[in-house]
Amino acid sequence: MGRPKLEKFEKDIGKIPKREDTSVLIRIDEYGGKRGLTIREYVENEKYTGFTRSGTRIPATEFAKFKELINSIDENDLKNAEDEKTDKAAEEAGAKGDVDWDKEEEGEK
Repeated sequence: MGRPKLEKFEKDIGKIPKREDTSVLIRIDEYGGKRGLTIREYVENEKYTGFTRSGTRIPATEFAKFKELINSIDENDLKNAEDEKTDKAAEEAGAKGDVDWDKEEEGEK
């Protein structure tokens, strides 16, 4: 008589689209009997559906530090020069009307 198989804990938090068939999946799960936060690429297409090798796992014991680091990020540091140009154009167009975002991306005004 073997040991009863324990069910693994899995709780999907959400998906962030990356490409047409690929998302970044965030979930809390168990691996090796220990809980943690898994952040991995997840593919859904005709050939394969499931996780890829790309991603990482944050052990539950390190989650508070991970959350602290994420919360310390200044969102302005994530903007590049093109984002700032688009933001400025949107601010300037506020009084003039709508911005044609397709033309802004092409460098036209």
